Amino acid sequence: MKNVSSKARAAALTEEQAAQDFEQPLYSRRDILLTMVAVLLVMLLASLDQTIVSTALPRVVAELQGFDRYSWVSTVYLLTSTVMVPIYGKLSDLFGRKPIFLFGVVIFLIGSALSGAAQTMNQLIAFRAFQGIGAGALMPIAIAVIGDLFTPRERGKWQGLTGAVWGLSAIIGPTAGGWITQNSSWRWIFYVNVPIGIIALIFLIFLMPMLRSKNKKVSIDYIGAALLVLGTVPLLLGFTEAGTQYAWLSPQIIGLFAFSLVVLTSFIIYEARLERRNGQPIIEPGLFKNSIFSVSTIVTIIFGMGLFGSIFFIPLFVQGVVGTNATDSGLLLTPLMLTSIVGSVGSGQLVSRLGKYKWLAILGMVISVLGALLLVRLNIHSTNNDVLWGMIVLGMGMGLGMALYTLIVQNALPQKIGQATSALVFFRQIGGTIGLAVMGSIMSSAYLPAFNNALPAIVKQTVPAKFLAVFNNPEILLKPDAQAQMQAQAARGGPQGLATFNMIIGAVKEGLAQGIHNVFLLSLGLMIAGLIAVLFLKEIELRGGRRQPQTVEGEQDAMSESPESNEHLVGMV
Repeated sequence: MKNVSSKARAAALTEEQAAQDFEQPLYSRRDILLTMVAVLLVMLLASLDQTIVSTALPRVVAELQGFDRYSWVSTVYLLTSTVMVPIYGKLSDLFGRKPIFLFGVVIFLIGSALSGAAQTMNQLIAFRAFQGIGAGALMPIAIAVIGDLFTPRERGKWQGLTGAVWGLSAIIGPTAGGWITQNSSWRWIFYVNVPIGIIALIFLIFLMPMLRSKNKKVSIDYIGAALLVLGTVPLLLGFTEAGTQYAWLSPQIIGLFAFSLVVLTSFIIYEARLERRNGQPIIEPGLFKNSIFSVSTIVTIIFGMGLFGSIFFIPLFVQGVVGTNATDSGLLLTPLMLTSIVGSVGSGQLVSRLGKYKWLAILGMVISVLGALLLVRLNIHSTNNDVLWGMIVLGMGMGLGMALYTLIVQNALPQKIGQATSALVFFRQIGGTIGLAVMGSIMSSAYLPAFNNALPAIVKQTVPAKFLAVFNNPEILLKPDAQAQMQAQAARGGPQGLATFNMIIGAVKEGLAQGIHNVFLLSLGLMIAGLIAVLFLKEIELRGGRRQPQTVEGEQDAMSESPESNEHLVGMV
């Protein structure tokens, strides 16, 4: 036992020493500010694209006549962008951030222009896949660039701001998408990326420092990249299609999961072998030997599963159960996004000032648990105010925690910022996809039994089963026009016909409320699991403090004159 505990202490000391010994590169105030303008523009580009496109999709599908492939416009983008994230992260560690970042932005802009010019649904799907290949570089490399420019304590402020960019895009994106679609062609939801992207490109090309890697040995892991793509794509496809297109236990879904399991197992074995031979694997299995990275990854996956699932079902509850008319369901999430912005900026300021992160991570999870608990308490009698309080609390917890784990991992692995950051983004997206699929199936499976139980016996006896089968899913609650038409037909049967219809609609609401309640219950369980996991997070004090920016020449002079002055060189408060 003593031997084991001494090894654990030695490993912990090694982790802390590696983080503290890393020397942060120094850049001038001009380089920092102009690079950050470009980084924030790219992040806005990536986040706005997703929210704008989702709003305009119905119009796009109607014009290109491809309703049967509706979901693929988003699915294929998710697939290609997700699988490319860890590949770009590793390449940026090997070749530097700038060339990989530029490549990603260029591919994204070309894909945007092609998507806007698409003439058929199949073309749009293909171009969205191409756009996703570029999108996979935008967010992880942008976050990694922040890690290169600032010490961990300074980094907190900027990463809080990046979280605010995501929240802002979630608020303005749906509105902008609706306005563009209504007042212009839907094609401009893609074309609008081009001018913003070109401005960002100009900043990146001429003003961004190279941020080169010190690694002299460069070898690309082509086999690992191929195995990662071949394993991840069927995994995401399986979770995306399960419970919607195919049953969970159908041969198609089982086949996808089985193939993914075999390939991903091969990927892990190959990457471990490559690491032992001092190669350059896409995702080094050795990263998980670092306890901070392991715990942060677990919490990120759990957080992604619980959070993204909850957010997806809140608009459904408000429109279907509460009965709020909302032409744009994205606007319903505005309170959650606003508090997430406050939480994100606030946590960045606090972690920068105090240099400690564990208490903030715990606080974020505690608040998220409270938010999930408020959502669990919602029922068929809940009002908009009840939902509002749940969103406000959950948004605050989300803001406190989302950007924090990236900072924690970068502080623990300063020489592998690109790989560690991209791995965290990758696992978060995988967790969100899995959580959404599982919660969707839980809601669907709970709806029908709850609907049947809520139907009064007299309705079951007097209304034909064929007519009741129309309500086997709760879509009627989301179609006010169709509901009004059915209500008018029921009114022709007199007061009794109208009363019967209202009882059926009440049962539909009961069924939907129960299904979403089960979803929120799972989300609460995941949040509690995340809270338990974060208690095991080890804390390493964040490196760096308040430093005064200088020119590059000034930095070199100061370094040559006094070693003690290094702490006060280039930075950003």
